[in-house]
Amino acid sequence: MICIAVVEDEQEYVEKITEYLKRYGKEEQEDLQITVYRDGDGITADYKAQFDIILMDIQMKFVDGMTAAEEIRKMDSSVSIIFITNAPQYAIRGYEVGALDYILKPVSYFTFTQKFGRAVAKLKKRSSRKRITVPVKGGVMRMELCDIYYIESEGHNLIYHTKDGTSVSSGTVKSVETAMGGMDFCRINKCYLVNLEHVDGVQDKYAIVHGDRLLVSRPRMKQFMQELTRYWGERS
Repeated sequence: MICIAVVEDEQEYVEKITEYLKRYGKEEQEDLQITVYRDGDGITADYKAQFDIILMDIQMKFVDGMTAAEEIRKMDSSVSIIFITNAPQYAIRGYEVGALDYILKPVSYFTFTQKFGRAVAKLKKRSSRKRITVPVKGGVMRMELCDIYYIESEGHNLIYHTKDGTSVSSGTVKSVETAMGGMDFCRINKCYLVNLEHVDGVQDKYAIVHGDRLLVSRPRMKQFMQELTRYWGERS
């Protein structure tokens, strides 16, 4: 299922885009779940990174599409945003918030399928990689597992060390370890859960994870080495 948000204040275009989505889903045999919002504040009010693709008008009465997109990007870096507008000068600004594309009104079905199909193709390529949703201060973030180097426990917080920097969440290493069972993450002590994909080696009592030296506790060394040997063996 692909979750779609349509954010549009003109009833004519709500109906048109919804009709196009249903037609596209039938022709391409895609299961599309469509949610409609009539203004930017509607989608941002309780956003939880629940959508795969957002089709959004830029010029709306209360909260415009550009402002809504800026708020969404603070919580969700991966959702594909396509702006729908009759003002190309505004649409070009969409790339500042990582918009995938824009569609000019009036919207033809052919143009819609070209732009929307591109978003679907991007989604399918990305969905072949495992992702998790992580609660962070002020919202949530979606992360690809391959982008996480390791997770560190500090007090009541969890620090996700990733290719894009660090993100702070709440929770315990034990709860994350349980949630990531079977995903090639290994607990090396009470503070660290490491992604085996990014373990470069082991020196003395330390795991070298993306250049960082992380201490492996004595009780966990044997299991860690077994898991690491298995992982490397499967990919040799």
